[in-house]
Amino acid sequence: MAFSQGTRINTNIAAMNAYNALNDINRELGVHQLRLATGKKINSVADDPSGYTIAKKLQARSRGLAQAINNVGDAKNVLSIAEGGLQKINDLLVSIKEQATRAVNGGLSDDELQAIATQINDYLAEIDDIVRQTKFNGMQLLQDSAGGGAWSSGRAFQVGSDAGDTLTVSFTIVVDRSLIVASPATVVATTDLTSSFITTVDNAIRTVTQQLQYVGSLINRLDVKEANLVVSMTNTEAAASRIFDADIAKEQVEVAKLMILQQTATAQLAQANASPQGVLALFR
Repeated sequence: MAFSQGTRINTNIAAMNAYNALNDINRELGVHQLRLATGKKINSVADDPSGYTIAKKLQARSRGLAQAINNVGDAKNVLSIAEGGLQKINDLLVSIKEQATRAVNGGLSDDELQAIATQINDYLAEIDDIVRQTKFNGMQLLQDSAGGGAWSSGRAFQVGSDAGDTLTVSFTIVVDRSLIVASPATVVATTDLTSSFITTVDNAIRTVTQQLQYVGSLINRLDVKEANLVVSMTNTEAAASRIFDADIAKEQVEVAKLMILQQTATAQLAQANASPQGVLALFR
């Protein structure tokens, strides 16, 4: 830094030095005041190029994790709807087995057997209705033996922020009428109500309970994933905050210091501008 000899007035080095110092202080003061106004330590890439890049990547990951949490919630909703339908179907199958067991009774007349067959038919019709009406977002979740559709082949849910962090949810054929009805007919005749029919109903119950187990296991997995995603998102946001967000207390201390320096630099600039007047004494 150059220093003035005091007797040269054409170029006031002291005033220029004070002026440059005042400009530096004003510029730095503006930076800290902007941080206080926005709450951000990095307000432009020039403030910290590498920190800006790292923080933005962390923020992108955090937002991806937040959306993954929403996806997990949707997957749990899908599974809960399917679980409700499957439980109702299972209850109806248990009732069908009860009626089928009652039918294998030599003491019953044909009229009584027909009444049992009618009741079983009603249960079967209700199972068909449940399969058809168990939907999410207009898409049928459960399928019968004549089914198919998107959920039988599987639908993927993004349950993480990275590529490949997916979970596929699929529902196989849960109600096969051939497991319930001994003949290809669409109704249960009294001749179908034999002890072998109980075996077919047991097979149907086994099929549905396996699907219920699958649904329950997936819900448990999703609960664990959701808890892990929440922790990951919190930690990621904390890491980005340490880089991107301003420490308000520290910034206020810096502003107070710079405001004092601003006043002293202004005073020194005034004194430096006045100091060349001492040369006039040489002409008295």
